Amino acid sequence: MAPRIGVLGGTFDPVHFGHLAIAEEARVRLSLDVVLLVPARLQPLRQEERLSPPEDRAAMLERAVMGNPGLQVSRIEFERPGPSYTVDTLALLRERYPRGSEFFFILGSDAIADLPRWKEPERLMTLCHFVVFQRPGCDFDPRNLFLQFPLLRERTIFLEGPRLEISATELRRRVRQGLPIRYQTPDAVVEYILSHRLYRED
Repeated sequence: MAPRIGVLGGTFDPVHFGHLAIAEEARVRLSLDVVLLVPARLQPLRQEERLSPPEDRAAMLERAVMGNPGLQVSRIEFERPGPSYTVDTLALLRERYPRGSEFFFILGSDAIADLPRWKEPERLMTLCHFVVFQRPGCDFDPRNLFLQFPLLRERTIFLEGPRLEISATELRRRVRQGLPIRYQTPDAVVEYILSHRLYRED
């Protein structure tokens, strides 16, 4: 039987329990064999954002998923230069996994609302299913997107999941201010941030 593979991309700067909760929710609800967490080298729609080095973000992810074989970290977007386009990543993943593998791209409702700005959205729809979680504070109505991209309706799965209002931006701010981030991200990630002095002004 061909594998069913979830893909959750992002900057993960840093990874937190909100990311991990939706990855695990999708894995269990959709009977996925594995969910790949794919840190972006450079997100095309957020190129002005200053990110921590890719290796630091991947290292935090690996510490976060340790002990759960259903969640794995993929450095596939570090292998090529330039922005990390989802369509290119999915095409490369399809080449590396057995023929017939099904891919499920996991994202928030705020992200899919931006789909018209993505690279080759119509091609992307042929490479994967979209698994959409409602994001807190995002009042998303898919009807206009379905009119613009007719294939999207049959390629989209909406899931209700844990709505943990944790923000990586807020975690970075808290670290800068010397405030605790424990219980918002795994202890191993907290320890990595502190030992590598990430998110400090200096």
